[in-house]
Amino acid sequence: MSETFRKFLRTLPDFPSDLPGFEPENAPQDPALLFKQWLDEALDAGEQQPHAFSLATVDTADGAAPQPSSRMLILKNIDDDGWHFATSRTSRKGRELTAAPKAAMNFYWPALGRQVRLAGNVAELSAEASSIDWHERPRADGSDNPNWQLYALQPVEIEFWQASNDGRHVRHRVGPDGTPLA
Repeated sequence: MSETFRKFLRTLPDFPSDLPGFEPENAPQDPALLFKQWLDEALDAGEQQPHAFSLATVDTADGAAPQPSSRMLILKNIDDDGWHFATSRTSRKGRELTAAPKAAMNFYWPALGRQVRLAGNVAELSAEASSIDWHERPRADGSDNPNWQLYALQPVEIEFWQASNDGRHVRHRVGPDGTPLA
């Protein structure tokens, strides 16, 4: 691109001027509870689809160097199995998860200058759970889809990131049990 385009990008705003503060020492230890709190605050701030996230997987086909890919999905649930999402087993992401069952999720709420990033192993959930999810979709038509798969990302790390207009962004990186990570 041109120098003009580079300069144009520099003129775009980064974050709103009235960002919330974040003090990790006052946060709930359970990362799922902190996530739910931030999700509620994103809803209150008017974020559209605050349950949407970018899912990154890796294509390891053909023995070539791993090639990452990402796409937007919707969070379905959080429980003891992990952070749920769904897709067709025959889709690109489904095939990538079969070959390399690891992924990363990233939630972003620009109005609050917040991100939540998770990375870990991915497990397939039961055929029954997958069928229930298929039938609960907003545009469900009563048909079955045996290729629909509900997955759970089982995080090994979770990072809560709060932007700050003074550049002193706050990173709170924890394990799935809330133990701080370096």
